[in-house]
Amino acid sequence: MEPVVLYDTTLRDGSQGENISFTSEEKIRVAKKLDNLGIHYIEGGWPGSNPRDMHFFHLAKSVNFKNAKLTAFGSTRRPDTTCHEDQNLKALIESDTTCVTIFGKTWDLHVQQVMDNTLEENLLMIQESVSYLKSKEREVIYDAEHFFDGFKDNPDYALKTLFAAINSGADTIVLCDTNGGCLPFDIESAIKDVRKVFKEKYDSKGVKIKLGIHTHNDSNLAVANSIVAVRQGAVMVQGTINGYGERCGNADLTSIIPILRLKMDNPCISYNNLEMLKKISRYVSETANMTPLRNRPFVGKSAFAHKGGIHVSAVMKNPKAYEHIDPDKVGNKRRVLVSDLSGKSNIIYKAKELGVELPENEDEYSEIVSEIKRLEQEGYQFEAADGSLKILIEKSTKKFKPLFELESFRVTIEKDKDHPCKSHAMIKIIVAGNKEITAAEGEGPVHALDNALRKSLGKFFPGLDIMHLVDFKVRVIDGRDATTSKVRVLIESSDEDEVWSTIGVSEDIIEASWQALADSFQYELSKQAQYF
Repeated sequence: MEPVVLYDTTLRDGSQGENISFTSEEKIRVAKKLDNLGIHYIEGGWPGSNPRDMHFFHLAKSVNFKNAKLTAFGSTRRPDTTCHEDQNLKALIESDTTCVTIFGKTWDLHVQQVMDNTLEENLLMIQESVSYLKSKEREVIYDAEHFFDGFKDNPDYALKTLFAAINSGADTIVLCDTNGGCLPFDIESAIKDVRKVFKEKYDSKGVKIKLGIHTHNDSNLAVANSIVAVRQGAVMVQGTINGYGERCGNADLTSIIPILRLKMDNPCISYNNLEMLKKISRYVSETANMTPLRNRPFVGKSAFAHKGGIHVSAVMKNPKAYEHIDPDKVGNKRRVLVSDLSGKSNIIYKAKELGVELPENEDEYSEIVSEIKRLEQEGYQFEAADGSLKILIEKSTKKFKPLFELESFRVTIEKDKDHPCKSHAMIKIIVAGNKEITAAEGEGPVHALDNALRKSLGKFFPGLDIMHLVDFKVRVIDGRDATTSKVRVLIESSDEDEVWSTIGVSEDIIEASWQALADSFQYELSKQAQYF
């Protein structure tokens, strides 16, 4: 099978998604990551549309891409002007990339009703623009915008636009489902018709046309439509990391790449590079300041998470029972969740993962499961709190050794009309047989408690400075009781080695916060205890 060429447009089409923006420097860093992944073409931006993209191409001149061709994006010349005068085409040349991608109008609706142009002038715009760029010794990828809609309404004219690009020397013709409204059988039928025409018109002359596919996700079918296009002969797939893009997004390369490599045996990238996929997905999410989707196929945190006891039992015997691929192949990992749906298999798997030794008597596992289900009935969610789960299992098996115990704490909040709130906390704890009384201030009551606890424990455990709070979430469990409702507090903490989550539940938000905070410190200290 001919290797599919991967064309990434995260830095251009992806950045058109709502709330997504990259600086020029961020785009350089993302481009380097994509290059390391083995992407063949990286579309850096539209230099004719804004100074930031032109600055990116200026910075990129000093970057040595090992695998990818950097591509500048733009449109055909404007109506009733020459290519030499067109500022967009000038910017493409000035970007100094060896490859350029231009789009042209394929749908007569756009030509006549949106652009207020003539069909004849549109064909000249495509023909002359491609010829001009080829005369500048550029590889030219031609994106036939709105191709499938145009082909459906006026197939003869849609094909004429393709012929205009091909006859002028375009190296690859990319068929675009720009509105994202096509179904897989629409894509399949149209490409079959196009290939038949190409075979009759060009193959007999020894000219092989390279087809590509560019799909949007407005019908939630962008990945499926891309795969169908490959099955029908497309040799280039355009898409974005995480499917970012305008409206509902573009075809998601984090799904397309493993489908091609693992399910269709297409050598689009190496198996070693495929293992980078989750890290690339997470890196782009963080750079775009977007929360990663937990249930994103292949690379999401929940993509290989198992919750039901029957599922876990089967996975422990043979992962193929409930996993369509080995998660390691895309850089992900299997996760077993513990909740009120859990069985003994979940506990056995999770205890091993967390490094907790279970008793030989399996009857005791049922007690652990019962306690988890009881607590989840009260509002706990241990699937999101591995740190607290580990402590709970250790307590249930009499293996928990608390490194500090609370006697009491007091939190006060002071507010006057001219200044923001001030929080003060005083705690009394027992550490190594010693009573410690410490007070501290903070930006809020939880921060004050955190500061006070650190001051007390720091005298005994000097390594605590490597532990940091990463995230703090509060959820109302049932709002029907209004301000007396129970709340769930989740705290995410990290040190130099890992990230863990802990949980607290109470009608009092400070009490719930203390439970989660205390568990977080107990978890960290249990790891450090061997050194003290």
